[in-house]
Amino acid sequence: MAAAMVPLEVALSGAIGARVRISTAPPAVTTLEGVLFTACPITNLVAINTAASSPAADTKQGPAGDYHVVPVSRIQSFQIVSLAPSANGSDGPSFTDAVPALHALDIRALKHREATAIGKVHEGEARRGKGVTRDAQDIFDAFSRTMPARWDGSNVVVADAVTIAPPYRVDDCRPLVAGDTAALARIRKVLEMERKKIELRNASSSIGNANTFRPAGSNNSGASPGPGAAGQRKGG
Repeated sequence: MAAAMVPLEVALSGAIGARVRISTAPPAVTTLEGVLFTACPITNLVAINTAASSPAADTKQGPAGDYHVVPVSRIQSFQIVSLAPSANGSDGPSFTDAVPALHALDIRALKHREATAIGKVHEGEARRGKGVTRDAQDIFDAFSRTMPARWDGSNVVVADAVTIAPPYRVDDCRPLVAGDTAALARIRKVLEMERKKIELRNASSSIGNANTFRPAGSNNSGASPGPGAAGQRKGG
């Protein structure tokens, strides 16, 4: 019983790293012999290194050589001259023979980067108030730029000394330690300035929105008629 034919693409993929001889179809008939560097199933292209020395012996220096790219559709025949060096071992192909060379990953550094990234996400989430207004978030952000601040439910706790309850007015500040008037005065002063900034920003935004949606020509709607608008003057 005849053996089943193996598709050319499958045969080429299994021969990566081996020394092969490839012949192209007419009209440009060419025979290339070298190490099969890769066979891409997406572009249907193969790359063969026809350098005199096998790149398997120079994996430390990288994939230097004389490379030729050939479309799979142009291959008339190919022959395996010798197997890849790693394929002769009992363990099969090895990453140590990969071209370009594969370097070991620094697992400790990767875990540190992962932990740092997760910590930043948690920190950003902790700084975001739950169910609070935009003004409340703006007040929290303003405090956190200059001193420690955290959320306690809907209350803002500043420097673990003063808590600010909704609606976050100056009179809503309370010291966490009775008699800490210095911290209370300082936080109230900062809060008063931030609320003025917020009020000014909201007023500017309201004016900008009013100008944006004002109908064209509305500026002249209340203008008084000019001379001659009442009609033509009678002659004497």
